[in-house]
Amino acid sequence: MTSSDKNPIIVVENLTARFGDRTIFTNVSFQVNEGEVLVILGGSGCGKSTLMKQMIGLYRPASGRVLIKGVDINTPDEVQLRQLRMQIGVLFQSSALFGSMTLGENVALPLGEYTDLSPASIDLLVRMKLAMVNLTGSAELLPSELSGGMKKRAGLARAMALDPSILFFDEPSAGLDPITSAELDNLIKTINSSLGTTMVIVTHELESIFDIAHRVVMLDKTAKGLIAEGDPHYLREHSTDPRVVNFFQRRVGELK
Repeated sequence: MTSSDKNPIIVVENLTARFGDRTIFTNVSFQVNEGEVLVILGGSGCGKSTLMKQMIGLYRPASGRVLIKGVDINTPDEVQLRQLRMQIGVLFQSSALFGSMTLGENVALPLGEYTDLSPASIDLLVRMKLAMVNLTGSAELLPSELSGGMKKRAGLARAMALDPSILFFDEPSAGLDPITSAELDNLIKTINSSLGTTMVIVTHELESIFDIAHRVVMLDKTAKGLIAEGDPHYLREHSTDPRVVNFFQRRVGELK
């Protein structure tokens, strides 16, 4: 089944981002289909991370809206918002682990906040999530005892704690060596294929884009909006927009 055969699980409608008098992008619209891996890409300063943060409700758009499973992420209804947050997991660029807490305690945080599970049940789920990201036996370690790749995987385990149907990643390969980055890409693909988890990933790493993305949306700093959408392999070979060609073929040119 192709992504075009699936139902949109996220709908982005005419989003505009501004900080003071500075417009980052305007009238950005696209959909994310259920079960697909969508990558948000573009040059530095185009607003990739800002767009993702609007999609998860951390930033409120100047105009437009984001619907996740038909619910506005900026809804004032606290019950709906709580239910929505349980269906979303986020892996931030820094992994955002609490340094004073063990990996097990970090992964247990959302389980303690959003469920009424017993401590024994939470402990079992924590160990299951750590095993899913190849961190079996690491529950008692502190973040300071981990490599960069292990921190990313631990952050992913916490993002998956509540079995979300949607995962967001902000530059997951940032700071990783090529081998560790490839291992993380493989883990992302495995989770997507085995669990059917919808994924939205912000990255500029070309190898990762071609390896994991079903589809991409491309932002441009000068255009202040979307300039391309589709299969990255097709865009690389067939786009006639020099900004898209320069990005995918690593050319220094018109991409700003």
